[in-house]
Amino acid sequence: MDQLEPLLTWYAALTPHNLHRTVEFYAVDAHFRDPFNDVRGVAAIEAILRHMLEHTDNPHFVIGERIVQSERAFVTWTFVCTLRGHTYEIAGGTHFHFNANGLVTLHRDYWDAAEELLQKLPLVGAPIRWLRRRFAVKVD
Repeated sequence: MDQLEPLLTWYAALTPHNLHRTVEFYAVDAHFRDPFNDVRGVAAIEAILRHMLEHTDNPHFVIGERIVQSERAFVTWTFVCTLRGHTYEIAGGTHFHFNANGLVTLHRDYWDAAEELLQKLPLVGAPIRWLRRRFAVKVD
């Protein structure tokens, strides 16, 4: 799939200066969904990415494995950023659908907000860590 690698290269180097390229990779009515957002359209997708870039320090994606089948792909990644002096690493994956023109029509992010982000935060983290321990199965 020729369109996947340029998209991933753009994500790995995403900055406020190249954010305008969103329209080069996404269909006008593309659907984007992650644990916090569910939007349609390039402008809305660009707004989510802009928000991420503005509210984190040194944000970047480290692209991992790729599985490609026809006009679909699944990509693993690690998002690394700094918030209030603490570095966070969020592991996740994205399911992409592409149209005949090579533009993304579906971008669905999968990552565990509780494990990857919330339990690492100072105030919210303790109750979430307690709940995870409480419901975890102990295997001998």
